[in-house]
Amino acid sequence: MNTFDAVSLGILWDRIVSIANEMVNSLVRTSFSSNVREAYDLSCVLLDGDGNSLGQGTYSVPTFTGTAAATVRHMLAKFPPNTLKPGDVLMTNDPWMGTGHLFDVNVMRPVFRNGRIVGYTLSISHLPDIGGAGFQAMTPEIYGEGLQLPIQKLVREGQPNEDLIEIIRTNVRSKDQVIGDLMANVTCTEVGARKMLEFMDEYNLDDLVSLSRAIREQTESAMRTELQKFPNGVWKNRVDIEGITDPITLQAEVRIDDGSVHIDFDGTSPAIRAAINVPWCYTRALATYSLKCLTIPSFPNNEGAVIPIDISVPKGCILNALPPRPTGARHTVGHYIIPLLFGALAKAMPDRVQADVAMVGTINLVGRHPDGRDFAGLYFLAGGFGALKHLDGASTVPAPTNMSSISSEIWEEMTGMVVESKKLLIDSGGSGQWRGGLGQEVIIRNDTDEIVTASCFGQRTDFPALGFYDGGNGALRKILINDAVVHPKGNYVLKPGDRIITREAGGGGFGSPSERPVESILADVAKGFVSREAARCHYGVEIDPDLRTGYR
Repeated sequence: MNTFDAVSLGILWDRIVSIANEMVNSLVRTSFSSNVREAYDLSCVLLDGDGNSLGQGTYSVPTFTGTAAATVRHMLAKFPPNTLKPGDVLMTNDPWMGTGHLFDVNVMRPVFRNGRIVGYTLSISHLPDIGGAGFQAMTPEIYGEGLQLPIQKLVREGQPNEDLIEIIRTNVRSKDQVIGDLMANVTCTEVGARKMLEFMDEYNLDDLVSLSRAIREQTESAMRTELQKFPNGVWKNRVDIEGITDPITLQAEVRIDDGSVHIDFDGTSPAIRAAINVPWCYTRALATYSLKCLTIPSFPNNEGAVIPIDISVPKGCILNALPPRPTGARHTVGHYIIPLLFGALAKAMPDRVQADVAMVGTINLVGRHPDGRDFAGLYFLAGGFGALKHLDGASTVPAPTNMSSISSEIWEEMTGMVVESKKLLIDSGGSGQWRGGLGQEVIIRNDTDEIVTASCFGQRTDFPALGFYDGGNGALRKILINDAVVHPKGNYVLKPGDRIITREAGGGGFGSPSERPVESILADVAKGFVSREAARCHYGVEIDPDLRTGYR
């Protein structure tokens, strides 16, 4: 059994993360779709021989550290380690075993050294399409959402499973992009496996169990130490959010007890016949991510961070939906878990919580490029970040996920559509001693000479990002086609020349607006972030015409 001093552990730990980063780079550089290549809707994870996650790529979706180990354990339950061979690669898109919806493919490779498995590499990415009705929020059952792929061998001893690949190719749009992304996942797991073996040879490690245990134990210890700084007690919160027709209620009780946390979501609304339901695995991932943000945000993600957290979710509620409930747009509800828990813990840890975020905006666009190429891609948009104590919210920053916005030039080349304009929305950030981040307006025109289908996933359209500690709420989001406001989770056809317009929501403010320094308000007005009228109405500050002075 290996033991590690602090310096050695730090070096080895950094190397583990660097290997996961190499996987991310390989996935991005070999992928075919903008979802991966530009938006980074992906995750790469290293696991030890027992299936414990010990490292995640830096540019990965952070919540998937809460699903990766469970996914691998499901895979090993069907294909026990003693049945696996070098060159085997397993895959599934099962929402309840993976990351919550059919569009994320989970690809895992066992890593063999001296004839035995010493670890696993796992890659997750959002495929451009999975067939069925396509990526949308309105599908009533999972059977219409697309191809369900139980755990299978995608590669057998180095040979691709051509029968499975043919089934996938036959059922999807943008076939080259989908199969190309699938093979990119296979490639990056091979890169991770090769780098893992080189790492073990370099440091003369027979296995990763001891190193994994040391990493996870240090992470768990740090997590518990931070949790012990918070007062023991029970903290509750309830929020209403947008559904399809009626509002949905999310409710949570957080119990802190000497370094451990129990979260109970009793009181949450039941699942519905639309694709915004959330499987338990995704709820657990978002809940554990919330607590990690409040305790040890600088620690690299690994399974040690989730050990002190226990979670209860009533079966059949919208945060623990069961088959055949559809889950394609599970993020439109699941992302609210973070502000729900931050709101519950605001009194327990006011120096750490963040005012509500605007939520990431997403539109799925499917069509044909003028040169004849089919395309299917997610256009990610970002509203305002919530303010924190001592820090204004950043404008147009995605949260609580970390996808990247696709550049206008790349989007136009890929689709043949045109991004007409982007601009910040004045007064969209919530007022406060620390101001919420601004939203933006983006206009996209269909110049493809063909129809383009658009599926929207709008949040914060009825219930704004809330300010904390007397901070103001952010502005609401609106989605329009041409001049008409449309349902934020609807599906639409864009004729040639039609425009889809999204006005992204603003983040909540933090603290009383009366406490914001006049010079900060003056700077906001000068930059076009806050109007003179808002400075007067929300902050009680008059701004001189020359923008040089302001006074209360």
